[in-house]
Amino acid sequence: MSNNNYRHTDSSKYSFRAFFAFINSSLKEISPWQNIKSLPTNIGGDIIAGITVAVIALPLALAFGEISQLGPIAGIWGAIAGGIVGGLFGGCMVGVSGPTAPKAAQIGAFMGTFVIGSTNQPDLVAAFSIIFLSGLIMVAISMLKISRFIHYTPYPVVAGFMCGIGVIVILTQINAFVGLETQNNIHLVISNFGYTLQNINVEALYVAIPSLLILFSWNILIKRFPLLVHIPAPLTALIVGTITAYLLDLNIPYIGDKMGGEEESEILKLYIPDFSRFSEFLIPALALAGLAILDSLLSCIVADNMTRSRHSSDRETFGQGMANMAAGLIGGVTTATATMRTVANIKFGGKTPLASIVHGLTLMAIIYGLGFLVAAIPTACLAAILFKVGIDILDYRILPVLRKLPVTDLWVFGIVLFVTVYEDLMVAIAIGVIFAFFRFVQEVSTTYQHKNIPFAQSYYALKEKTLHELEKLPVNVFQPQGPLFFGSIEPLINAYADAPTHKMLIVDMSHVTMIDLSGAYALEDLIKGAEAQDIKVLVSNAKPRIKKVLEKVNFINHLGEDHYFDSKNSVLPVIADYFNTQN
Repeated sequence: MSNNNYRHTDSSKYSFRAFFAFINSSLKEISPWQNIKSLPTNIGGDIIAGITVAVIALPLALAFGEISQLGPIAGIWGAIAGGIVGGLFGGCMVGVSGPTAPKAAQIGAFMGTFVIGSTNQPDLVAAFSIIFLSGLIMVAISMLKISRFIHYTPYPVVAGFMCGIGVIVILTQINAFVGLETQNNIHLVISNFGYTLQNINVEALYVAIPSLLILFSWNILIKRFPLLVHIPAPLTALIVGTITAYLLDLNIPYIGDKMGGEEESEILKLYIPDFSRFSEFLIPALALAGLAILDSLLSCIVADNMTRSRHSSDRETFGQGMANMAAGLIGGVTTATATMRTVANIKFGGKTPLASIVHGLTLMAIIYGLGFLVAAIPTACLAAILFKVGIDILDYRILPVLRKLPVTDLWVFGIVLFVTVYEDLMVAIAIGVIFAFFRFVQEVSTTYQHKNIPFAQSYYALKEKTLHELEKLPVNVFQPQGPLFFGSIEPLINAYADAPTHKMLIVDMSHVTMIDLSGAYALEDLIKGAEAQDIKVLVSNAKPRIKKVLEKVNFINHLGEDHYFDSKNSVLPVIADYFNTQN
């Protein structure tokens, strides 16, 4: 054998080994074994949390099913698939999956294209085939191990997207709120607004307005009646609205009008994907998959911040892929990890995927045992719940500082918001990311390494202390380097995660060359996380233009002016006083 042939054979063997090693690594990452092992560790707490979250999820699942144009019951089946399958295979131990406002709005937009002939009825086979295919795409993406790139999404893009979704949800529920047929096309809602005002069904307002008042006044009622804290506001609005409609015998639309009969709604139907229309379904499925990953992993980041843990992005993507495949097969709305349910799960004591599974099983028991009650719910009541969801989903972190944002961040936010509402959700995200990328690519010419500096080796070291005393002080000096923007958030978090144990953190901003909204909020979240662990945090030495940005986005106000210092000399007395009081 010639040397060339030998080298070719050796190279081929290496390629095969690398390929199989990659496949083996991917399979280990997406394996549900870790989730299965954790199931018995918190049985009591998880069962209580799962049942409670299911009660909260019921009205939302019905409402999101309505907004998706697939029907309220499809919303429940989506929550069942997300809860059971997503919980079993997901990468966030406390995540709870189901239909979400962004996903429901997205599939609702697609359903305007996929209708049966001239009947204007949704093509359910097409819808559930797209949902199944989106799940298949997510499984493939999880195997490629690229889900972690979600961390590089600029914050103005996320904020514009969420505010756009909130506007879509509010506008598309106007007709249902006043007792008319729901219109999920934003252009039709706006163009027919005059007709809507002239044809209001006053009886629907007897349900919609009290339900909305309950939702808005619930926090006030909780302060006066603390026992109400254990009762979900959407469930209360659902019960009050349904009872009102029943007692007054109102002539308004009900969920049962779209269910095709009580018995039919309780029967599980299987929808076999129609792969003969693959080319027709591919683009919508890719858009669904992209949004599901974005929606899910952002919710997982929220859960990480609350539990001080770290989710597996690739396994979460795999779990959501499996959940969407299941939803497509059983006629459920497309799913994603839902922030509201996940936060509720954590607050009610859920710690393992068992809580998510119990949530799914509870909803299944409801749909089989209480279908007649579900059919009696007025659609105006669901519209009121969705009104509140739309208002809550607006990004109230960015709205108060809009006028003070850097021009580029404001442009990105505005473009994404506008395109989300008037065109397409995924197009909006793509435009925003590209726009933000070209703004910052010129700022990043080299790779910056954020540093954890021992206190004794920093220029904050107290001169009156000996080297031995300095080395014993539990102080860490964290020194971010270069530009802090959406592309440097993950390295920033990872660098601080490697810091030694400490009781005081000094964030030295002297080497930060540029900061945007994403960077400021990431640094703020890092600091808040440290303070939650009883670490005293001091920030100092920001350049004047960096400080100006921090002031505009309320970073210094949120941190507290007594924790921010312009120079080394103003920090040193605070450090000395702190350790004198400790000793």
